[in-house]
Amino acid sequence: MRLFLDHARTIQVSDIDFRYFDAPTEVEDLGEQFANEELRLFGPDGFSDAYGGGQPVPTVHVRYMVNDVEAAVAFYTSHLGFTIMSKTLPAFADVARGDLRLLLSGPASSAGRSMPDGRQPSPGGWNRIHLIVEDLAAEVHRLRAAGVRFRNDIVTGPGGSQILLDDPSGNPVELFQPRRD
Repeated sequence: MRLFLDHARTIQVSDIDFRYFDAPTEVEDLGEQFANEELRLFGPDGFSDAYGGGQPVPTVHVRYMVNDVEAAVAFYTSHLGFTIMSKTLPAFADVARGDLRLLLSGPASSAGRSMPDGRQPSPGGWNRIHLIVEDLAAEVHRLRAAGVRFRNDIVTGPGGSQILLDDPSGNPVELFQPRRD
């Protein structure tokens, strides 16, 4: 794998430190650990394509603990329109949709390590990402046909309609259709 880095800055990916340089510099031979992985690295203007694209990307970052990173990537990319930004399986991957960067951290990731009091980070709960859709009923129909699990049925309130679904690890995702005047 070859990465092209530009900008003076050091970052760490797993146990490997990378140094950004003022002029574009090629970094090769990162070892088998990253041989078949996609990596994208931070630059001064945000997350940028490791191969020099320099495209600005998400400004909101949310971390979800997941049981199986590969299954989570497949779920978010296949069902909810996310694109893969990077992956270092089985520990970690991140996906993006619009201005949202979703960090998917498995048990082998640094985010999956036990807390000092012994608690173990785990998926689930009720905090969630909120995705706006144009036609909630059509999305629910499409996702149910694909076997996606929902926590409830569509509910409607003063701001619009919503429903909660679970990713493969049990993390909630809210689909929301704003009220139309």
